[in-house]
Amino acid sequence: MNESLLRELVPAVIGVLVRRGADFASAEDAVQEALIRALETWPDDQPRDAKAWLISVAWRKFLDAVRAEKSRRDREVVVDAEGPAGPVPAVDDTLRLYFLCAHPTLPPSSAVALTLRAVGGLTTKQIAAAYLVPEATMAQRISRAKRRIAGVPLDEPGDLPTVLRVLYLVFNEGYGGDLDLAAEAIRLARQLATLSDEPEAAGLLALMLLHHARRSSRTGPGGRLVPLAEQDRSLWDTEMIAEGVTLLQTALARDRLGEYQAQAAIAALHADAPTAAETDWVQIVEWYDELLLLTGSPIVRLNRAVAVGEADGAQAGLAALTDLDPALPRYTAVLAHLRERAGDLAEAADLYAQAARAATSVAERDHLTRQAARVRQQA
Repeated sequence: MNESLLRELVPAVIGVLVRRGADFASAEDAVQEALIRALETWPDDQPRDAKAWLISVAWRKFLDAVRAEKSRRDREVVVDAEGPAGPVPAVDDTLRLYFLCAHPTLPPSSAVALTLRAVGGLTTKQIAAAYLVPEATMAQRISRAKRRIAGVPLDEPGDLPTVLRVLYLVFNEGYGGDLDLAAEAIRLARQLATLSDEPEAAGLLALMLLHHARRSSRTGPGGRLVPLAEQDRSLWDTEMIAEGVTLLQTALARDRLGEYQAQAAIAALHADAPTAAETDWVQIVEWYDELLLLTGSPIVRLNRAVAVGEADGAQAGLAALTDLDPALPRYTAVLAHLRERAGDLAEAADLYAQAARAATSVAERDHLTRQAARVRQQA
């Protein structure tokens, strides 16, 4: 049985139920029950038309729930719940469902959870395990999100930047439990890029692919963090890189630059370099300038300072840090790196140690601690 196919059908099936008169929350619940039924029966008897089967079973589940609650409303029933599955409408509501699940009124954590469940077709248990929270907690989060958008019609114009940001958040979570969130984000972003004509959707997919292509080289034995400059580039997925570059080139040709395209361009320049020493840092600085114009983000300015330090020397990089808030995440680690490049080894060692104490993950803390020991030994 193809579970990936099942998940891909979920948003379209929810859309059909909503068009037949179901509210979003009830439709989503009914489709989840149909998925469970499919997982139980399909291994022995998979239907010829998977989408029609899911629609038929989910619609019956929805009507059963309405009857059980004795809360029938005046609605036009499009098909007889007891009859065979009719023809599946050609209208694809998947893109509208993306917009609904990433509605601007939802907090990011709720939008992410609802997108993974309603668009991604994942169970509450899977999502909870990926985010390392109890299943009951995740269920409450999803229920609150569904209540919040209960009155929003499926055909209301959506906000693509919000959808892209939600998928970017999913990707950045990486992987946890038995669910690879990075791979799931790529699957959803690929679907969105197909549905949408916006170059930023392709730019986000390109960015994800270019980063994900380096996945196997990012950690060493025992989960040890391996910096980009030290990664074994023979482990990089060249086919994934090629696909990301092609998507990026196509998006850039549309001449509607956005922040994900700019980020993908930076990632592509890193991926294109045969060795760390051959990285085109001058072009990377130019792309950071573009990204800064688009976002004004202090994090972008911090990353740009690293690139300036590589392109124009440590002192130029230190100058680029001027006026940045030292409380920014990774500021102290960047300052330590630039101080080391400038030859201030004793100060760099102290800064690495300070950054280690403020690290938010064990892998990052251990990496910075090793950096501090290495530079202190050199000093």
